[in-house]
Amino acid sequence: MAHEGNGHDEKPGAPGGGVYDWYQRGVKLLKEGSPAAAAALLERAAEAEPESRSILEALARAQFNSRQYAEAAARFRQIVDANPTEDYAYFGLGLALWRTGDVEGAQEPLAIAVAMRPDDGNYVKALRSVRATLKARREM
Repeated sequence: MAHEGNGHDEKPGAPGGGVYDWYQRGVKLLKEGSPAAAAALLERAAEAEPESRSILEALARAQFNSRQYAEAAARFRQIVDANPTEDYAYFGLGLALWRTGDVEGAQEPLAIAVAMRPDDGNYVKALRSVRATLKARREM
């Protein structure tokens, strides 16, 4: 594991290196199965580069994988608001909303993701599941 303090820190407690280094390490941590550690590092990167879609997407994925669903939904919504053609962000937003318990709110972003990429089985499956859940609730 790399030593965090390397004498180049901008603030006490800040990870060493620059924003790109933080992003790279965060993505690596996410791939290695440490989403909470990845989220902490990627949050730092997002503070420095709030407009970076790559950083926001990695952060949203890390937050989702560490069960920070409301935070992940906020990040995915940020991406969708800035880039309305990002099908994966709509998918992530829908899944994150679903996990927060907002099944009704999850339906629209998932439907948009499916409309954009009808060939993606994960998108279709998630939308079907949300719609089945809503139908079951109405029939109760």
